[in-house]
Amino acid sequence: MLDKLRALFSSEESSETPAIETDLAAASLMLEVSWSDHHVGEAELLTMRRLLSDLYALTPDKIDALIEDAQARLSENVGLHPYTSFLNEHLDEEARFQVICALWQLALADDRIDKFEEHTIRRASDLLYLSHSRFIEAKLQAKAKRS
Repeated sequence: MLDKLRALFSSEESSETPAIETDLAAASLMLEVSWSDHHVGEAELLTMRRLLSDLYALTPDKIDALIEDAQARLSENVGLHPYTSFLNEHLDEEARFQVICALWQLALADDRIDKFEEHTIRRASDLLYLSHSRFIEAKLQAKAKRS
């Protein structure tokens, strides 16, 4: 019985999840925001593609692959924490702020901010250790870009 337990734990350790990169973490957060109202519209997908291109200078093929990977991760119900933890480790405060600005722009893609989208962005902002004033600043910046 002890051997079965050892085998169980050793097999779990060897089945690690694929590595996360900064662009994948951001794409996954974007998809979490888009899906928070249980609808991902075409305007949101187009905005997500543009934002990923702007933030990380990616090719359209790389963006499609990121979105596909993020969708697969979303179906596994991973949540925000793995992505925000990764971004905290690899980005400075200004870069994390830019990610939150992008999330706000994404939420505004369909010309309205759903309460679930706002809640998800607030949680992401908190997990990225951004102050409330930076959270609001990002929202105002995103709204100004829409005008």
